[in-house]
Amino acid sequence: MEKSQMVADAREKAEGYFRRGEFFCSEAVVHAINEFLGWPMPQAVTKLASAFPIGIGKSKCLCGAISGGAMALGMAYGRNHGEPMQDRMFPVAAALHDYVKAQYGSTCCRVIIKDFDFASAERKAHCVKITGEVTAWIAEQLLADPEIAARVESSATCNCCGE
Repeated sequence: MEKSQMVADAREKAEGYFRRGEFFCSEAVVHAINEFLGWPMPQAVTKLASAFPIGIGKSKCLCGAISGGAMALGMAYGRNHGEPMQDRMFPVAAALHDYVKAQYGSTCCRVIIKDFDFASAERKAHCVKITGEVTAWIAEQLLADPEIAARVESSATCNCCGE
């Protein structure tokens, strides 16, 4: 499968989870990236993202898609107790922050959704779009890392027929 299609699939999955009400923003990003990476973490890891929607527990502070994105990056670049921090973790997390800030002028949920009535379908569509954009951005970053790309590509290939 081509990398662009893999990124599009990850985006569509995250957006679909949120759009259908199966997950909120942060949960959708974590779950979609866990799947994208071939399930390196148990599916229950998504529960860790459940406090972050709507700007951390509905406080409308840090955008939940960013929070979920930072957690998702930890699946690839995080560490276990006693291990050194991977060199890539902080720069890629900061780049995620900077990407969203450049796109929306802020990383604050309250600011990003200020032009919408919170209960409106338009606001939800806006947040679904951001969730997909964050997921796609993370997928692109991960595929740019040769070691991770090799793992992702092998988990996306069928073991029985190679497709």
